[in-house]
Amino acid sequence: MAQLTALLSVSDKTGIVDFARALCVLGVRLLSTGGTAKLLAEAGLPVTEVAEVTGLPEMLDGRVKTLHPRIHAGLLARRDSPAHMAALREHGIATIELLVVNLYPFARATARPDCTLEDAIENIDIGGPAMLRAAAKNWADVAVLIDPADYGRVLAEMSEGGIRRDTRFMLAKKVYAHTAAYDGMIGNYLNALAEGAQDQVSAVPARAPFPAVFSLQLTKTQDMRYGENPHQAAAFYREGSPGAGLLAGWTQLQGKELSYNNIADADAAWECARSFDVPDAEGGPLGPACVIVKHANPCGVAVGATLAEAYDKAWRTDPTSAYGGILAFNRPVDEATARRIGEHKQFVEVLIAPGFDAGARALFAAKQNLRVLQVPLGEAANALDFKRVGGGMLLQTPDLKNVGRAELRVVTKRAPTARQMDDLLFAWKVAKFVKSNAIVFCGGGMTLGVGAGQMSRIDSARIARIKAGNAGLPLAGSAVASDAFFPFRDGLDVVVDEGAACVIQPGGSMRDDEVIAAADERGIAMVFTGTRHFRH
Repeated sequence: MAQLTALLSVSDKTGIVDFARALCVLGVRLLSTGGTAKLLAEAGLPVTEVAEVTGLPEMLDGRVKTLHPRIHAGLLARRDSPAHMAALREHGIATIELLVVNLYPFARATARPDCTLEDAIENIDIGGPAMLRAAAKNWADVAVLIDPADYGRVLAEMSEGGIRRDTRFMLAKKVYAHTAAYDGMIGNYLNALAEGAQDQVSAVPARAPFPAVFSLQLTKTQDMRYGENPHQAAAFYREGSPGAGLLAGWTQLQGKELSYNNIADADAAWECARSFDVPDAEGGPLGPACVIVKHANPCGVAVGATLAEAYDKAWRTDPTSAYGGILAFNRPVDEATARRIGEHKQFVEVLIAPGFDAGARALFAAKQNLRVLQVPLGEAANALDFKRVGGGMLLQTPDLKNVGRAELRVVTKRAPTARQMDDLLFAWKVAKFVKSNAIVFCGGGMTLGVGAGQMSRIDSARIARIKAGNAGLPLAGSAVASDAFFPFRDGLDVVVDEGAACVIQPGGSMRDDEVIAAADERGIAMVFTGTRHFRH
């Protein structure tokens, strides 16, 4: 059997020396370039520089190393084609059976605040993608690796007689996904540059948040039995590296496979729960928090001295809606909290927290269908939000605004007390996560009544009152948050009639003066945030 040849040229050198050493043990000839060749030689491995094969040195500041027929013919020649093999023999070109390449770190380079356009351009890899595409095209004869995670599998198969056909095809598919993402990343960067950037290549270019052409790549993690409804098909895709704290970084500890609705509702619950770790200067009581979500709307939110207390308070808001809901906590769940959930006999679809103690795990283990997700806390946010429309997509920056105490403007003769201000900020934090039109009654660090998603803000207020009444929660002296301004005084009158003693709202209506006068007439305190939180 002829000696196999591997070409190794990597930017990410994780595990490459050990991999190359194992290849040598298997009798594989090593070709390499630049820094990779130097590293392998320093490790005492027999390595041939690509320049010895091409007969040309690296040139143009390293831009040209592998762009040569002796390399690409060695990758592209079909071993089952007599004409191809005859051409190689005629020109004295050896085949290459294994290609190990990963690309210049374009994303890391352009993430630096001091990255100039010139720096960005120099971090566009040319030879690497060309070799990857060539090897992947000829996958039946060439195994191509971009990911150190695949080194072990390839070595194991080579030790057992050769790399399997299905493995080579899998590796080729990874390559084309990788090069597509790489080109998309470069396209997003270049298409976001401000006009005239090309004339100032030594400067850090201004970039628009939305490129003229936008590319996105996601990886499928699971197919689902169905989508939002049984007649719809669905799957879940995640980003390559979800930021710390985002739901896609979950670890499922137990329970059935997550459904489409489970994931959508879980995200709403988790985002609301982790908002209670925003520094106090940004608004409202902090500490152990519990959020219960049903159909993407919070039906109970509370903070407490303990997680168990927070859960009790959240559950009391709307026990009926809480049945079959999503539970999210911003602190590790202890046994005491797990027992309280059991005592309420609440049916829970999904439970999310940054951790669970041994006692909680043991109690939940008895409920085999309960989906338990562990998500580490973190401050990352999605760079962009997406909304699909017919034939297109709406993109926007996420709603990350948290109104600080210093930003609030008291507009009435009566000012809120310190306790009322805490309740107002708590209510405002919750209203941000309720579907518009949103009216939220709160008091004592818990929701009392939530009205969501109505065409009329007045109807949302009435629904919130009905829910509070059903739960036996009095609204007298409560704080009310409205996600958008009151366009007329009638909306304010309704919430005051239900017992509100103070109101928080964005302001900005043509009739603000009328609404402020109504608040003074009714003897309540009202503050403006200057920020709207529509959520559709």
